[in-house]
This record gives sequence, C-alpha cells and structure tokens, in this order.
Amino acid sequence: MAINLQKGQRISLEKSNGSKLQNVCVGINWGAIEKKGLFGFGSTKEAVDLDASCILYDEGKKLIDVVYFGNLRSKDRAVKHSGDDLTGDMAGNDGLDNEVITVDFATLSPTVSYVAFVLNSFRGQDFGTIPFASIRIYEGTPKSVNEIFATYDIAHSKDFAGHVSMVMGVFYKKNGEWKFNAIGEPTRDRKLEETVKTVTATYL
Repeated sequence: MAINLQKGQRISLEKSNGSKLQNVCVGINWGAIEKKGLFGFGSTKEAVDLDASCILYDEGKKLIDVVYFGNLRSKDRAVKHSGDDLTGDMAGNDGLDNEVITVDFATLSPTVSYVAFVLNSFRGQDFGTIPFASIRIYEGTPKSVNEIFATYDIAHSKDFAGHVSMVMGVFYKKNGEWKFNAIGEPTRDRKLEETVKTVTATYL
C-alpha cells in the first residue's frame, strides 16, 4: 500500500498480505489565527472553525448521506464524526487532530460506492491565513495510525491560499474492491452544500 500520495494519484487498498481495508480515518489539525495588536504591540487569537465532512453516494452517483458537524453518524453507523471543533488549537500546535471522521468499510452499506471527504472553513477564513492546518487520511483508528494514504499541508501550500473549501479525496468501489483517489483540490465554494454539488459534478 502506497504511503503519502501526491494529489491526483490513485491506489488500490488491498494490503500486502491480501487482506482488505477495513478502518479509515481522516484527521484535521489546525490552529487559531494570531492577530497583532495596535501598533504591533501584543497579540490576540482569532478562533478558526474548519469543518470536515464525508459524503456518501451509490453506484449511480446519487447522494445517500452526508456526515458533518450537524449529523455525526451515517444511517448505517459505519461513518462517524468526532464532533465540531469551533476554535482550533488556541495555545499552539498540540499535534493532535481537532476533528476526525472514521469509516468502517466492513459495516458500510453495500449500496455505497463512493465515500468523498471535503473540508470547509465555516467562517470563511482563508486557508492561507491559518498558521497551521494539515490533513491526514490513514488506515487505523483515531488513536492508532497504521498506514497513511495522503497528507495535505493546506496552510503552507500556495494552492490553497485564497480558498475556503477543498476536496480531500474519494474512496470508490470498483469490482468489489475499494480504491482511493487523492484529489487535494481547492474549490470556489463557500458552503458545504455547494461543495457537495461540486463533488457530485466533478470528482466522482
């Protein structure tokens, strides 16, 4: 299984021992924006609210479900969201994911053929203004990382500056086997509803 894919790469998720992928996590870690005080003296922290979401589709690319801060579990309970983080790391990077979405492919409804992950800046804060913001998509659990499929440093990549939403990647089922497309593309959307439409039209 490949590690740390570049955007646009696709991989099969059958592991080297022949077993099938079961548990996937998408973790987002980010920090609050530091604002300089008047005349450059002192500073304050501005909370940043990034929202990770997961979109499920059937084989015909029809929307089945959306897991996000307002709906923390899919109907089949195979996809779970850790909950909404409204601030980011206020005291500096603690190295921990602020939001995590987990997918159990073993219990995922057989009608699901596409599992897309997206990120939106809820308050419309430009990705380029956030001091640190990183994404990792990996096999494992929120407490255990087995193999990383893709990582994105959205705070320090010029590709994401000027944007407030992005498509992280899409897991898709082909001939009964799950594969992964590391997309890593910003979009011009402002809200999750718009990003769902963009994924449906462009990335499946």
